Amino acid sequence: MSIKLKVIKQVSLCLILQASLLISQKSTAQTVQSKGLKDYYENYFPIGVAVSPQSLKNPQEASLILSQFNSLTPENAMKMGPIHPEESRYNWKDADDIVAFAQAHGLRVRGHNLCWHEQTPSWLFKDANGNQVTKEVLLKRLKDHITAVVTRYKGKIYAWDVVNEAIDDDSSKFLRNSLWYQICGEDFIVKAFEYAHEADPNAVLFYNDYNTERPEKRERVYRLLKKLVDAGVPINGVGLQAHWSIYEPDQKDLIETIKKFSSLGLKVQITELDISIYPWEKNKRSLRPGESDAYTPDLEKKQADKYAEVFKVFRDYKDVITGVTFWNISDKYTWLDEYPVAGRKNYPLLFDQNFQPKKAYWSVVNF
Repeated sequence: MSIKLKVIKQVSLCLILQASLLISQKSTAQTVQSKGLKDYYENYFPIGVAVSPQSLKNPQEASLILSQFNSLTPENAMKMGPIHPEESRYNWKDADDIVAFAQAHGLRVRGHNLCWHEQTPSWLFKDANGNQVTKEVLLKRLKDHITAVVTRYKGKIYAWDVVNEAIDDDSSKFLRNSLWYQICGEDFIVKAFEYAHEADPNAVLFYNDYNTERPEKRERVYRLLKKLVDAGVPINGVGLQAHWSIYEPDQKDLIETIKKFSSLGLKVQITELDISIYPWEKNKRSLRPGESDAYTPDLEKKQADKYAEVFKVFRDYKDVITGVTFWNISDKYTWLDEYPVAGRKNYPLLFDQNFQPKKAYWSVVNF
């Protein structure tokens, strides 16, 4: 064989090997992409995401949802204000669209939420003359609302956040001094669960709140939950909203929270998970001069580490944790872009602005 033919043969062999390697790499990449969060956690708990009707109409977002998640939560469409803006009028379309999408694709739905102090329509607390209604009137309106909404989706929504954020932010107080509380006292909480259970006896009913891992608030949430359980109120679980950051909660506090709440016989769900790259703040404010919103490699690593840490805890307590839901789909849009600091970009989720998995994603699925 001539030297020229040998060279040609060697080059051809190299090209064949390179082509084989590329095909192998492509096959591996396709295998990775074909497996989503829901598949990695198939033996643990459902993995959900909060959505808007618009996100379901976006082909990229809809595709990502279907590849990664097996549970949906309407981000705003079922809150009292959007769905029931006037006493005699309901806006069903957005909620219907989300439920229809879920049913068409075999996804579970968590209802969110039935009673909250925010996003409530002003008519709810006033009579025809603009005066504050009585306890009897308000409870009747609450019952009518819960009955209408829960009955409409009976058999299609498996769980509801019934009462949302009833504990006060002030550690020296117990229940939030909302109009619900001012008019009805604690009874609005009990009645909300009773009305929801009556409308759908098979639905799993949750109390939902934030900062539940902070010891002082954890104790007050536990106090409320124990009162409800001891009174025989039809409550089945507690939702930890999990609007966390790279700085909190620490593993010890998270574990203590899960153990304490589940000791009451309640299931635990992570209902609104995102991990901010900024320290937690409650009050809205403007962007400060020179305040950076850069997603640096250091912040990226800290976020991946925090996600790995909390999901390790979730897996360890899979016997009581019955669902984990992310609050929004990707960093392209997150409610934290406008809250608490308007115009400050946040990067709290597992997928970047181009819907690609981040380091945090791989820290969650590589276990």
